[in-house]
Amino acid sequence: MSKSLNLLAGTVLAAGLAASPALAEKMGLGRAALPEEIAAWDVSVLPDGTGLPEGEGDVLTGDEVFADKCASCHGEFAEGLDSWPVLAGGAGTLHDRRPVKTIGSYWPYLSTVFDYVHRSMPFGGAQTVTNDEAYAITAFLLYSNGLVEDDFVLSNENFTEIVLPNAEGFYPDDRAESEYPLFSAAACMSECGPEVKITKRAVEINVTPEDPDGRPAGTLPDYMASAMGAAPEASPEPAAEEAVEEAAVDTAEAMAAVDPEMVEDGQKVFKKCAACHKVGEGAKNGTGPHLNGALGRAAGSLDGFKYSKAMTDAGAGGLVWDEASLMSFLENPKGFLKGTKMSFAGLKKEDDRAAIVAYLSTLAP
Repeated sequence: MSKSLNLLAGTVLAAGLAASPALAEKMGLGRAALPEEIAAWDVSVLPDGTGLPEGEGDVLTGDEVFADKCASCHGEFAEGLDSWPVLAGGAGTLHDRRPVKTIGSYWPYLSTVFDYVHRSMPFGGAQTVTNDEAYAITAFLLYSNGLVEDDFVLSNENFTEIVLPNAEGFYPDDRAESEYPLFSAAACMSECGPEVKITKRAVEINVTPEDPDGRPAGTLPDYMASAMGAAPEASPEPAAEEAVEEAAVDTAEAMAAVDPEMVEDGQKVFKKCAACHKVGEGAKNGTGPHLNGALGRAAGSLDGFKYSKAMTDAGAGGLVWDEASLMSFLENPKGFLKGTKMSFAGLKKEDDRAAIVAYLSTLAP
């Protein structure tokens, strides 16, 4: 081995030895870290509040800080943009085929939220938020998930009083004790069970499935039968075609009152709202009320949703969601109705607001 390679090998070996505290101490290298040095690096926050720094932050301040440092990725009201994760909504979806896992629906501990914001965010600028800003952002995220009111102030003193909805949804991983033994025994390779014998076939007991048109499964479709010279099945009755045409006419008439292109644009813009508001068949209330039949409905009147006092008072005072009121509200929710729980900053483009209203007008109660 050459002299240069010997030097390189010695350097790598020394680096490896120094990386071990026990070996470093044995060789007289370095010293034990001082408590204050450890504290300067240790930013961990545990579920019981251990590690929380002193500080506080309120929802409104959090809204401002979030808009400045977080909204470019997570949206103005935590709805998520592009491939960046959504942080609000998703309540009641964990059993769905495609659950929406957010701070409000899935995360078990508030300490994880604070720790992640304080330690790693914003992207590309980790640990640039102050303690008070981290508390304020966390408070805003609680508000965005409907867990606190808009006047809430989060601090190291009341932090552990907040319990997230899915706190009891996790359990210890006991697979090593409960499952691994079931699969660790030697695999059976012979005489593992009674011999399986085929006694009957489906065609013999008349359970061979048929296609919806009555043709036995496995027979040729019409287009293949025609290509091979077989006679295709009869065309649908004219009455069936007329029924389809009538349904299409009915749909066209229902959409005639609004510009289809505007409705389509509104459906796209509505993606900014979908984290909190659900629409369509089977839509339920989430962080915000569902918006089926919203146009023409009195403000704060949907059963089963807990509105802010400002919203219910406005409805009791005669506010009805028509085109004009919705356009004004969507432009500046907090300016239109002081005290509203809706944290969205608003749609500044008139075309976007008009498209949303057009889209909502097509949603039946």
